[in-house]
Amino acid sequence: MKTMQSLQIMKTNARTAGILYLIIIISGLFSEMFVRSGIIVPGDAAATAGNITTHSFLFRVGFISDLVMVMSDVGVALLLYLLLKPVNQGLSMLAAFFRLAQATVIGINLLNFYLPLLLLGEGDYLSSFSGEQLNALSLLFLNAHSYGYLISGVFFGISCIFLGHLIFRAEYFPKWLGALVVAAGISYLIDCVVNFLFPELASTSEILVITVAVISELSLCLFLLIKGVKTTVLLK
Repeated sequence: MKTMQSLQIMKTNARTAGILYLIIIISGLFSEMFVRSGIIVPGDAAATAGNITTHSFLFRVGFISDLVMVMSDVGVALLLYLLLKPVNQGLSMLAAFFRLAQATVIGINLLNFYLPLLLLGEGDYLSSFSGEQLNALSLLFLNAHSYGYLISGVFFGISCIFLGHLIFRAEYFPKWLGALVVAAGISYLIDCVVNFLFPELASTSEILVITVAVISELSLCLFLLIKGVKTTVLLK
């Protein structure tokens, strides 16, 4: 009875983590693909400011969507820790801490994303700035937000490496899934290093992240949602 109860708890934790992971993927893609990509015009402060003013509600929805992503990530960090604690409690806790650090950086970094709304809104305290200056500052904060995301990727990449190692060692997860998660972690670290040291190669590293990381995280999400854990192994 105790084994069945433990198994049910693990399956519930795994499926809950899968649901939260799906929320992370959907909200993250929405903010990036449908909000930032459509509103931010690289190198054109005036056009970007105009898009923010015209689509201010969509911009705010993107902000809320990112907040939902961050809060879901905190839940995933806890649930994955509980799932992988039997493999190695110390490494599982370390993976959770790095994931929480990533969520913290993203949460604080959202201030850079929201500041353009304050700069471009009406307010007498901003009257000392010209329109061009406000536009330039808005794009500067949005650029800072993108670099903040890269910094959070360092913590997330390290978390993924520990997480993938634990999944690879766990009997109740397939080894190929652990290898994919490790590969995703390495791709995040490479992307960060390339963007800061070799920005001219950033487009190449972004392709690496899009292919490896998306496949890895989607695979993990679907496995948690559909399979949960390998019950045949746990019942032995």
